[in-house]
Amino acid sequence: MSVARVTEITSSSNKSFQDAIEQGIARAAKTLKNVEGAWIQDQKVVVEDGKISAYRVNMKVTFILAE
Repeated sequence: MSVARVTEITSSSNKSFQDAIEQGIARAAKTLKNVEGAWIQDQKVVVEDGKISAYRVNMKVTFILAE
């Protein structure tokens, strides 16, 4: 039997939503062991001078707790 935990993180990129997701997962995997998946809860953009300056994602990362 395994037990999972979910933690919420926010990641940002100046390239794309995909890059923000990849950076967020990579960073989470450095701290959390046994990352199993993520649910992208929200996507937002930051606009400066009429142009997109950042892509932000809010995600819930699932990881399995060690026995």
